[in-house]
Amino acid sequence: MTIKQFEYKPLAHYSYAIISDGKMAVVDPERDPSQYYAFAKANNAEIVAVIETHPHADFVSSHLEIHKTTGATIYNSEELGADYPHKSFDSGDHIELGQITLKAINTPGHSPDSITIVATQGDETAMFTGDTLFIGDVGRPDLREKAGNMQAKREELAEMMYETITTKFTDLPDDALVYPAHGAGSLCGKNLSDANSSTLGNERMGNWAFKKQTKEEFMDVLLDGQPFIPSYFGFDVDLNKTGADNLESSINGVPLSEGTTATGIIVDTRDEESFKNGHLEGSFNIQAVSDNAKFETWLGSIIKPEEKFTMVLDHKDSEKKLLNRIAKIGYEKIILKTITLPKDFLAITEKLDVQDFEKNPDNYTIVDIRNTSEIEEGKIFESALPHPLNELRDTASEIPTDKPIVVHCAGGYRSAAGSSILQSILEDVTIYDLSDDVKKFQD
Repeated sequence: MTIKQFEYKPLAHYSYAIISDGKMAVVDPERDPSQYYAFAKANNAEIVAVIETHPHADFVSSHLEIHKTTGATIYNSEELGADYPHKSFDSGDHIELGQITLKAINTPGHSPDSITIVATQGDETAMFTGDTLFIGDVGRPDLREKAGNMQAKREELAEMMYETITTKFTDLPDDALVYPAHGAGSLCGKNLSDANSSTLGNERMGNWAFKKQTKEEFMDVLLDGQPFIPSYFGFDVDLNKTGADNLESSINGVPLSEGTTATGIIVDTRDEESFKNGHLEGSFNIQAVSDNAKFETWLGSIIKPEEKFTMVLDHKDSEKKLLNRIAKIGYEKIILKTITLPKDFLAITEKLDVQDFEKNPDNYTIVDIRNTSEIEEGKIFESALPHPLNELRDTASEIPTDKPIVVHCAGGYRSAAGSSILQSILEDVTIYDLSDDVKKFQD
């Protein structure tokens, strides 16, 4: 069988194409379907099926667009309650794809409606596990308490995950290839491996979830220390349940203006240096200059899906690329417009005297905007006040303003956003960004 893995690094997302005898199925596709069309064309294959392992929280899927463009049938669990044309794909159901048989196993735990797809051809077996089984971990069980057609408490889902891991894969061979929907860096689990695939045998030996333990012990480990939940996750679950609009027409509807004023929240996507040298007052500096930076995650964590924003570009030629990235999480719907900056009346960010800060740290209020899990592993500055970036807009008013404020993260990317947020919220206080100079203070 022919299997192609596609990776979108900023969201640590894996999607898949499966081909046999000129027929192709796509599993958990990302928002931009063009790569799947290109792969089908290169292999003289027809896309006949799109399979969703569950309604994803961290990205928007293109399943509906692929269906409308190619006529491919969408398959998903009937438990999902999908609002788009589909066929149910649950335990006992199968799809014939050329010489490959695709079978569904209901594997709740990450969500109540999760399925695993088992592909077999002769003595070959491959598993497409979605967010149920990762390499080295399993999916988090706390994303469906407030979102989606079928809601469940985290304790209920953790118990479901235990039953899934201990009973649903027992008949599958050790040499079954495991292909998850995410790798290291995803917020859909807490300890995902850098590996992009594995075998079921290796997971049975090395994945903590397969070790012999009681249900209570399993649930305690699974529920403890899960990462924060970005603001956009519930929004994407609901959007994927309905099916997203065509990508090109959706992003083409966003107007572009050069050298104009902004309305709503202002998201400045330029690099940190350009931002500090001149920006619109009140802007949030969420950088999108690196193809691998977690721009989508932080945009969807800082800006809520019910808020409207203007996006500042470095140049009009970068508009389509950035709109494509924003559409990965469905936020093209809340952009009022994209703009390039005027040359005049721009605010400037003061630069920190790092030597003075190093000699006189007590003269500053230090704000640590790393994630809670990072802070719990150890502080970089003992006097630092913990204010994780995803909560900063809500907690900024609690920060003392009697001294200049220095904002830091672990490497500099997040502190650019954090310091700009505090500049927009706090009055009569100087805000500094420690940026990548934070590395000088780390062991």
